[in-house]
Amino acid sequence: MWVDKKMKIEDVVQAFPETIQVFTRYGVACVGCSGASFDNIEVGAKIHGIDVDQLLADLNATITSRN
Repeated sequence: MWVDKKMKIEDVVQAFPETIQVFTRYGVACVGCSGASFDNIEVGAKIHGIDVDQLLADLNATITSRN
């Protein structure tokens, strides 16, 4: 399963806890806040001024490297 920009942050973190480190590195500290259950990755990236494509690349690299 690959992470895409329409997925909710909370869903990604629950399915792939190792992505917390990536979100934190990008300054997306809302991983544990209520916004994570409503905002998808695209919205979270926009709010924090992050390049969503780079964030997705790093999230997916983290997920694929766990095997």
